[in-house]
Amino acid sequence: MIFRDRSEAGEYLAAKLAAYADRRDVLVLGIPRGGVPVAFEVARRLHAPFDIILVRKLGLPGQEEVGMGAIAAGGVRVLNEELVNDLGVERDSIEAVTQKELVELHRRNLRYRGNRAALDMRSRTVILVDDGLATGSTMRAAICAIRAQKPSRIVVAVPVGAKETCAQVASQVDELVCFLMPQSFRSVGEWYDDFSQTTDEQVLELMRSFEKTTPAQLRKSNLTTMPWPPSEAVRSTPRSGK
Repeated sequence: MIFRDRSEAGEYLAAKLAAYADRRDVLVLGIPRGGVPVAFEVARRLHAPFDIILVRKLGLPGQEEVGMGAIAAGGVRVLNEELVNDLGVERDSIEAVTQKELVELHRRNLRYRGNRAALDMRSRTVILVDDGLATGSTMRAAICAIRAQKPSRIVVAVPVGAKETCAQVASQVDELVCFLMPQSFRSVGEWYDDFSQTTDEQVLELMRSFEKTTPAQLRKSNLTTMPWPPSEAVRSTPRSGK
């Protein structure tokens, strides 16, 4: 049970989000870079507007692939305090990594958006999409940034995620939709046949492609049930009031 690539994962995920299709209040946001191809397919099949939310992982010094936190637009920073304290990461090191990633966040904003403003999230149902949930720090930073824009509802949607992380994220949003929560989870990439890095050019191509798509073309997109064992689909709704 492995997704061919991020686009196919988006197709399966969209089928589980069918209740949000053709709703005027829905906005789909992808987390660059890997979450963008997934979100593109979700938005196309739900016939919903599509945009990005800029977030950067804060890599552990010397082990950059390990996330100790994340930053997002609007001055948001989320830290894994337990990890930072356990490993004795100095605050100066955290600040240095933060400043480095702020530069990259700014670069990506200019590259992806130029002079185009982000879509308005106020009073909308925002479906926040990534290619998977491992530690969840990037997703939590994105949630904080979105919440500051006062949406009516936040839905996190991912093709695959670690059970514990999904439970933590679900408690922070109105709804979590995760297609696969495997018993054994080591990394997001192991659940994709092709998990090659998404490039800036691919992100830009998808954004431009969506901007050129007319509402009539969106309505022609098929929203079908994908041929996957339904027992693998997991949908989690937190307690009332979240």
